[in-house]
Amino acid sequence: MSDDGPDVVSLPLDVGLLAPGRAGSPAEEATGDLAFLQALLDAEAALTRAQAAVGMAPAEAAAAVTAAADAARFDARGLAVRARAGGNPVIPLVADLTAAVPPEAAPYVHRGATSQDILDTATMLVAARTLDLLRPDLACLERELTRLARTHRDTVMAGRTLTQHAAPTTFGLKAAGWRALALDARDRVVGVRGALPVQWGGAVGTLAVVAAYRADGADGADGADGPHDPELTLRLLSAYAQELGLADPDLPWHTLRTPVADLAGALALTAGALGKLAADVLTLSRTEIGEVSEGTGGPSSAMPHKANPVRATLIAAAAQRAPALAATLYASLPAADERPPGAWHAEWEPLRDLLRLVGGATRDAVELCAGLRVHPSAMRSNLGLTKGLITSERVTAALAPTLGRKGAADLVASAARRVRERGETLADALTAELAARPPVPRLKLTGADLADLTDPARWTGRAAALTDRALERR
Repeated sequence: MSDDGPDVVSLPLDVGLLAPGRAGSPAEEATGDLAFLQALLDAEAALTRAQAAVGMAPAEAAAAVTAAADAARFDARGLAVRARAGGNPVIPLVADLTAAVPPEAAPYVHRGATSQDILDTATMLVAARTLDLLRPDLACLERELTRLARTHRDTVMAGRTLTQHAAPTTFGLKAAGWRALALDARDRVVGVRGALPVQWGGAVGTLAVVAAYRADGADGADGADGPHDPELTLRLLSAYAQELGLADPDLPWHTLRTPVADLAGALALTAGALGKLAADVLTLSRTEIGEVSEGTGGPSSAMPHKANPVRATLIAAAAQRAPALAATLYASLPAADERPPGAWHAEWEPLRDLLRLVGGATRDAVELCAGLRVHPSAMRSNLGLTKGLITSERVTAALAPTLGRKGAADLVASAARRVRERGETLADALTAELAARPPVPRLKLTGADLADLTDPARWTGRAAALTDRALERR
C-alpha cells in the first residue's frame, strides 16, 4: 500500500464486484480473459495441427506450436494494451507465439489465417465451452421443475391477469409452464451448440493462400510447387473443425454472421425464459402475497427481519440486460465488404456478457427452484380474498343456459357489486339477487349448489390434465 492508498493497479481489472449474478459461476471462468486467451492459442495450435494432418506442415511443427500454446506463458494484459495498435489481440499474440516456438516451427504459426479467423474461432470455442456448462444446469432445472409440477399438480391458487385475480389455476400448471420454457431454452442451446463453426478463410475468405504453401514452409506459386489439389482446402477445413470439436462451415463467415446471431438468439431466449420464472417468484413472494419463498433468502444491510428473494432478483436482472446485448449482435449482421470495420469489433464484449449473464442466471435458477418453498395455505387464503368473485366466469357459464348469456352476466355483475359494497360472499349475494328477481322456473339452485359453484377449488378447468401433458415432454 502506498501513502496515497491501496495499490489498485496490481489488482485484477474485473473481479465481478458489480456482477453478483455471474460471480463465481463456471460460466464466468469459462469466459474470462485467460479463457479467451487460451481459446485464441487453441485456435492457432489446431490450425497448425490440421495443416500437419493433411501434409501441409511437419508434425514436429504442430507439436511445437501446441506445446507453446499455453495461456499461462503469455501476458494477457500486455496483449490487451498492444492490441490497440491493430485493433485486435491476435496480432500481438501471433508475434509472441511465433517467438515462443523453435525457429524451425515459426513459419507454421498462423499460416494462411487472418486475425478474424482466429478470433472468431476462439469466440466459438469459448461459446461452446460455456454452453457445455449450461446444459447440465438446464437439465437439473428441468428435474426440479418436474418435481414442483408433480408435487403441486392439484394445488389451487389464484390466476392473475393484469395484476388482478382472474380465475383459479394450479401451482402445478404454473411450474409446468416454467419447465416448458426451460426445455425451450435447452433445445435452442443444444441446437446452436452443435452448429458453432470454425472460421478460416484467409484475407478475404477465398483461402487462396493455401495453394501457395508447401509442407517445408517455403512459398510456391499456385499450380507449381504449392499443393493444387482442389479438395485439399476442404480437407484442411474439415480437419481444423475436427481438431476443435466445432462445426465445419460451408463458407467462411467473416461477414455472414448467422452463427453469432443464432447464438445471441438462443442466449437471449434462455435469459427471458428464466426471467419469466423469476418474475413469477418475485410476485408470489411479496409479503402481502406470500405464496412462495426462496429457501435461503438474502439479508438486508439495514433491516434484519428481511429475507430477500435474491436468486430471483439476479435472474430478473440478467433478463433485463440480455435483449439489449442481443440487439447489438443482431445489429452487426449487415457487415460490410469481406471484413467489416466496427461491426465485428462490436460483437466481442456483448457476446461475452451474454454468455456470462445466462451462465450465472442458469446456476441461480437451479438453486432457486431446488430450495423454493411453496405455501399452499397462503394460496388457499388468497383465493378467498375476493369472497368467491374469482369464480364469476364459472357461475356465469353455469347460469347462461337458463338465463341466457346476457342475463347471466347481468345477474353476476349485480351480485359482484353486492360483494364489493357489503362484504358478502358471492354465494350469499347470488342468493339475495335471485330472491329479489322474478322466479325463473327452470332455475333451481340450492345453497349447496351455489357454494359449489363459487368454490375456487372446483374451477381449475383442465389444469391437471394440461400439467400431465406438459410433463410428457422430454
